[in-house]
Amino acid sequence: MITAQSELCLETQRAVSRPEADWPVWVWAALRTDHAGETGAVWIYRGVLATSRDPEVRAFARAHMDTESRHLREVSAIVPAERRSRLVWLWRILGWMTGAVPGLMGRDAVFATIEAVETFVDQHYQEQIDRLRADNGDTSLTSMLDGWRQDEVAHRNDASHRRQAAPGIMLAAWTRLVSAGSAFAVTIARHV
Repeated sequence: MITAQSELCLETQRAVSRPEADWPVWVWAALRTDHAGETGAVWIYRGVLATSRDPEVRAFARAHMDTESRHLREVSAIVPAERRSRLVWLWRILGWMTGAVPGLMGRDAVFATIEAVETFVDQHYQEQIDRLRADNGDTSLTSMLDGWRQDEVAHRNDASHRRQAAPGIMLAAWTRLVSAGSAFAVTIARHV
């Protein structure tokens, strides 16, 4: 079924598919991080599904993985293979582990992890959007990034509402590690 959101994304995707000369180097580096991040996101949910037996968590993971898979298809259509991170294999492994570990720890761990990841991703996309606007950059690309950002905010809010307890010491340490790891992965993917 094609929704209005899907049609908008397809139109935006066509609009941003332009010759490489149209975008500055920083945009391609940012898109490389986006491709790496959306790859990791799909694999986070695969990790959750591999380890969690909680029906609510599994339904949550399947629904959000569908959105992340759409983002990955869209960014893959824009970023040619030669411009993607050469560490995609690593982003898959780390993404899977980022989902599998909390999947073993329980529902609040899964929701707290997703909340931490999506808080970082919201900021990451917003920085790109702000820079594109400041540079009078490609408005179609800005719209696409903002659509993805809004999806990630919805995922964060959904996870936050489902979490039943504040993170304890171990879970708080885990979510700080996940946030720091996300930032480190972006730094690496920007260059490699």
